[in-house]
Amino acid sequence: MHLNDAAPVPPANPSHGSYHWTFERLVAAGIVPLTVAPFAAGSLNPTTDAILCALLLIHSHLGFQVLVTDYIPKKRFPTARKGFSWGLNAVTALVGLGLYEFETNDVGVTELVSKLWHA
Repeated sequence: MHLNDAAPVPPANPSHGSYHWTFERLVAAGIVPLTVAPFAAGSLNPTTDAILCALLLIHSHLGFQVLVTDYIPKKRFPTARKGFSWGLNAVTALVGLGLYEFETNDVGVTELVSKLWHA
């Protein structure tokens, strides 16, 4: 296979096609009410805060995963692609751990936003 050959068409996979797209849209749509709800209700709930953090983490991971897939082609940069994929997974886990620590041992994301808003 040469550099200018046509890209091979992958086999159809419904679980990675429309279901994947639908999952991404549901996560993105779920972030909107969870961002507004704590302030509209006038109370900050740790469960709602944790769900918001989880959705933000998943949304960010999926977005960066698309960047790695689109801009680091496996065909030309197989080692770099694998390295960036593993790096993204490691950073996502580290951010998840940081959010968990911030939620359990500090004020949490929505309380921080509330304090910054009223400062």
